[in-house]
Amino acid sequence: MGKLKITILVENTVGIPSGLLAEWGLSMLLDFGDERILFDAGEQGNLISNAQILGHDLRLIDRVILSHGHYDHTGGLYKFLQYRGTIPVYAHPDLFTGHYGRRLEGQEDRYIGVPYRQKQLESVGAKFHWHSELLELSPGLWLSGEILRESLFERLDDRLVQLEGGNAVQDSIKDDLSLFYVTDQGLIIVLGCAHSGLVNIVEHAKKVTGESKVRAIIGGTHLGPATSEQQQQTMDYLRGLNLECLAPNHCTGLDMVSKLATEFPSAFNWAITGKTLDFD
Repeated sequence: MGKLKITILVENTVGIPSGLLAEWGLSMLLDFGDERILFDAGEQGNLISNAQILGHDLRLIDRVILSHGHYDHTGGLYKFLQYRGTIPVYAHPDLFTGHYGRRLEGQEDRYIGVPYRQKQLESVGAKFHWHSELLELSPGLWLSGEILRESLFERLDDRLVQLEGGNAVQDSIKDDLSLFYVTDQGLIIVLGCAHSGLVNIVEHAKKVTGESKVRAIIGGTHLGPATSEQQQQTMDYLRGLNLECLAPNHCTGLDMVSKLATEFPSAFNWAITGKTLDFD
């Protein structure tokens, strides 16, 4: 399989004072040489100026993948579309489902879904392609579809809810999608927030691609809000993968990122704003 270069266009943190801006969100540029994909769009639109500083022209993006319908992964999409124009956008059919965050007792739950209506985004160029099933986007590159929730210790975040009949119920975030890229050295797995559970996603990737070797995991793991038990069992699982690259960010949380850096020193990469990861 061909090469892949992943550039973190925006993330919670930035390490080099070169004019790059961090924001609570995630957006990554995946460059396959003959195709460029924008994976998520961050929260505020800083991906555009950051890309310019980093020497990337986002008008050359071929398509957009949205990992799920939370504001911090979709909020920058409107500005990007204004800048880029008409482009295919791949997402789960539940992208615009009402996602909410639970507040303290006595307070209303906070809307944390896509900050724009579908027609607003279509008016500036979004051509939505809805996929809940596994999809091969190009040879060796797979959009995960919905992930089976099979691990015994991975739990949904109980602070994330949907409103049904005026009542707040657990949000299963069925729209959580990831990307799987098959290379000669193993699988590269790109995550948005891994709401389906990191282990569930990796096992799904191995099953649907037929590739047992996992080479790299990049993106948000949602281990930050997880229980200490889930964190520990996930690290135990990761030890068995013999990863070449582990590049967690965003919802992983700085405490958990530090633990992963300590546990996996040879594979670990700080996937902050401006970081580029090369896979030959």
